[in-house]
Parts: sequence; C-alpha cells; structure tokens
Amino acid sequence: MKTLLASAALACATTLPAYAETIEIAASGVNPTRAGNPAQFTGQVLVDALTTPSSAEFAGSGLVSFAPGARTAWHTHPAGQWLYVTVGSGWVQQEGQPVREIKSGDAVWIPAGVKHWHGATDQNTMSHVAVTPFHEGKNVEWLEQVSDAIYLKR
Repeated sequence: MKTLLASAALACATTLPAYAETIEIAASGVNPTRAGNPAQFTGQVLVDALTTPSSAEFAGSGLVSFAPGARTAWHTHPAGQWLYVTVGSGWVQQEGQPVREIKSGDAVWIPAGVKHWHGATDQNTMSHVAVTPFHEGKNVEWLEQVSDAIYLKR
C-alpha cells in the first residue's frame, strides 16, 4: 500500500507545473505601455503588461485603457477571463445577448469559449485589469471586428 501511495504521489508531482522558488518583481517601467493591435481593437487602446516573466507562463494580464468609442474585436478565451474595471464606464457583450454596462469597481467573469467583446462607452473612457489564463499554450482567439452598428446598439 505504501508503495502504491508513493507511486501515485510521484506521478502527481511530475505532472504539476514548475513554480518559481522566490518572489519575482517586474519593476515599474520594465514593460513599456504599448498601443493595442489594430487587428484586435478599434479606437485608441493602451495596454500595460502586469506579469513577471515567470507568471506570464500561466496567464496573461494587463491594464487596458480604452478611449471613448474604443473596444476589442470579438474574441474567445479557452480558459475564461477575469476583468476588473478600475476607471470609468464601459460595455461588455456576449454574442446573442444585450450589451451590458460595466463601471469602476465591477468584476466580470467571462467563461471559457464565450464569444464576446468589451470596451469603453461612446462617451466615456474605461480601464480594466484583465487576467487571462493559458490553456494548452493559448489564452485568446481573436475574431472579427465589432461593427459600429453592433457597438452602438443598446
């Protein structure tokens, strides 16, 4: 019985991901602010990475700032996504559902595989922290842009 338990424990231990052994800090300014990729966003979007080199293996994260009218393209996440709205007000929409308002202090969970978009309202800025875990080496699948007709339909 002890041999069976020891073998099971060893098997489990060898399948667990390796973790850093010490605290890691990515100093402010190490990851410069970048403009959102025009293939993935409409309008003025700025992205500040919030991961350290080791934590980036498990999830992408960033502070994403949207100017009025700016938004993501439609997209999905294989392991879901958390958003925490830090400033302003915005909109989020799941395909086939109405647009929903999000504002400073709101936490949003987007389940795995759900086609959606999010961004600022047409009148206000919005910033959120996004945390997007990886599944089989991927954390997002970008799709088509959100048309103005879809974006402004409320």
